[in-house]
Amino acid sequence: MNTLGDKALLPPGLEDVLPPHAAQEAAVVERLIASFAGHGYQRVKPPLLEFEETLLAGAGATLTQQTFRLMDPVSQRMLGLRADMTPQVARIAATRLRKAARPLRLCYGGQILQVKGSQLRSERQFGQVGVELIGAAQDTADAEVVLLAAEALSAVGAAHLSIDLNLPPLVGALADGLGLDAERSTALRTALDRKDDAAVAAIAGDRAPVFTALLRAAGPADTALAALAKLSLPKAAKADVARLRRVVKLIRDSAPDLTLTIDPVEHRGFEYQTGISFIIFARGVRGELGRGGRYATDLPDGGSESSTGFTLYMDTVLRAVPPPSPPRTLYLPAESVPADRGRAWRDDGWATVAGLEAVKDIAEAARRLGCSHALIDGRIVALEG
Repeated sequence: MNTLGDKALLPPGLEDVLPPHAAQEAAVVERLIASFAGHGYQRVKPPLLEFEETLLAGAGATLTQQTFRLMDPVSQRMLGLRADMTPQVARIAATRLRKAARPLRLCYGGQILQVKGSQLRSERQFGQVGVELIGAAQDTADAEVVLLAAEALSAVGAAHLSIDLNLPPLVGALADGLGLDAERSTALRTALDRKDDAAVAAIAGDRAPVFTALLRAAGPADTALAALAKLSLPKAAKADVARLRRVVKLIRDSAPDLTLTIDPVEHRGFEYQTGISFIIFARGVRGELGRGGRYATDLPDGGSESSTGFTLYMDTVLRAVPPPSPPRTLYLPAESVPADRGRAWRDDGWATVAGLEAVKDIAEAARRLGCSHALIDGRIVALEG
């Protein structure tokens, strides 16, 4: 790379975020975190790098293929660069905050890097913001995180939100209850993920009707719950559906206008989820704004505790919020504007741009620097575009 143009090239999936979008992202992140803090969630800040064996332990094992690795020249041990912040927060809860009172409410925001993007998200580096509700197994905890995600996104201007509720363990519980072996269960899971009726029938044989009925149950929450209620399900699967019904009622009681859908067989991206999970969409916005759900947090003594939470993806969130407003920027000419006057304007909400040398045309200098206003003959003058 010998030319400036070559040096500006970046690897696929990585990009420079320029003004005003970088400032907008930072502001939206802080407003989301403020929403979480208003509900008692305390912020934590995990490191970018961890030892490979801890970063990829437990729930982190599902990220093995997405994690960049490098050798630490100090410890001579392999490090992993985080591909998701949720396992890190779970580790903090299980170790550094093991003795903290439960339920433990934590929130976070930061950048992650993945080995490859997806069809819907080509970016390999993007911001994550989210919460974890650790050590809370109640239905009310499932409802709390869904409602918090919707409230926080609405607070930053995301409109027409839709929550798609899922039951990742349901198919496994149903397959076990019907006596399907592990190989057939895995193949069936793949067919259901693809929404492939024919493959489901071929794999499940005479047990196929209940699985195809699950496929057809996807849709608006009331319709889906009614369809699920008609199915003859094993005890464990029936308990999952009953809990989903209770959680939907809790959400509806607090946010009756929130759009809820249900897809009982959705499993992709929920490999370590152990209960009710969800994906967040906004009408007219490409991709997911975020996803979350219930999982088990491993403890150092070999036990575990039930937890739930969600992660928002800032690249998609920014597509769902209003574009940044033009800043109110005041050009101050170099001719001795007192420092206290500049401070007073900034305290009043102005951004000030100081001229560094005398110019003949103050308005033109201000326009060239992108200012909306200029101080001319002691008066603030709005500039035409």
